[in-house]
Amino acid sequence: MMLNVTDRDGRAHALEAIEGWRVMEIIRDYGMTDKSLAIKAECGGALACGTCHVYVDAAWLPKLVPPNDEELGRLADSAFHVEHNSRLSCQILMSEKLDGLKVTLAPGTEP
Repeated sequence: MMLNVTDRDGRAHALEAIEGWRVMEIIRDYGMTDKSLAIKAECGGALACGTCHVYVDAAWLPKLVPPNDEELGRLADSAFHVEHNSRLSCQILMSEKLDGLKVTLAPGTEP
C-alpha cells in the first residue's frame, strides 16, 4: 500500500504505508531519515494541535471519512493556511481503499 506525499518544497515522495496506521505516523516515521518529510505532529495523534496539517488531493477527498467537529475546530484554531481540502493527518487511517492517497504537507508543520 502506498501513500504519496508532496513535501513543502513541491517534491513528491512515494511512501510505503501500513493498513491501520495514521497518515501522520507514516509521514513522521519517514521524516526521521528524510528531513524534507519532517512533520512536527506535537500531540502524537491526540487531536490536540494542528501540527500534522495536510492538504488532501481533491480526487481523494470523497474517499475519506469526513472530519468531525473536533477536527474542524482544531484546524480553525491551530492550523495555518487552512483550505477546503485541509485535514489533520492524525485523523486519516490508511486502508486498502486509500492505497495511493495523495497529500501535501501544509505550512506550519515544520519541526
